[in-house]
Amino acid sequence: MTFRDQIQREVFLREPPQRIVSLVPSQTELLYDLGLEDRVVGITKFCVHPFHFRSLKTVVGGTKQVKADKIRELQPDIILCNKEENTREIVSALEEIAPVHVSDIYTIDDALELIGQYGEMFSCRTDASRIAQKIRFRLQDFQQYIKDKPVLKTAYFIWRNPWMVAGKNTFIDYLLTLNRFQNIYADKDRYPVVELRKMRLEGDPDLVFLSSEPYPFKDEHAFEVGRFTHHAKTVFVDGEMFSWYGSRLVKAFDYFKRLRDRLED
Repeated sequence: MTFRDQIQREVFLREPPQRIVSLVPSQTELLYDLGLEDRVVGITKFCVHPFHFRSLKTVVGGTKQVKADKIRELQPDIILCNKEENTREIVSALEEIAPVHVSDIYTIDDALELIGQYGEMFSCRTDASRIAQKIRFRLQDFQQYIKDKPVLKTAYFIWRNPWMVAGKNTFIDYLLTLNRFQNIYADKDRYPVVELRKMRLEGDPDLVFLSSEPYPFKDEHAFEVGRFTHHAKTVFVDGEMFSWYGSRLVKAFDYFKRLRDRLED
């Protein structure tokens, strides 16, 4: 069987993989929700869902630094990567061990395509279709909910020292737009470093979001950012809901509704 991944590489599989290594947290969660728990043999230290995987599966490193020897020992049939999470060098090295599938996600359509690909590769089409249908239904419902909400200028911070935000060409920016949050850094590519003192000049946001991942923002950081805004409300948000693109999307739209309702109180 030959599949084409999301960066248009051919992935050849003799049969549906029975031993899977996942190097992407959101894809690990998706595998579990597809009923593939018993086939997952290796994960990263950032694969926190489902929680019990950490004690049952072999941790093979992070997303940017993996332990190839550990992966080799697991004798995987396939290794799952992501263009943003894992480097080209990692993908090339791991291809010496097993077939590597690389996802590349910018939109919900991309996420649905990935779910469909997993359904085909792992022979779990029914479960993949069920998850995809749930996402489509909740997306349609959310679009009706959000269509008349005001557009709010927003800055979405992911890191401190240096301060970094989500810019264009990211799944986060796509979801911000879907939520009618106008990203003031949408003119900057990917995850740019920004200066807090210039935030008013670069967009003067109504909202400043401090993501729960990858940086553990605290109250003092919200105060620090607040010194450089004119009128913005600083809000801690669940980074998994804004950046995880697998089955987490089933839960994301209800979270977005609660977030918008909270902002309007």
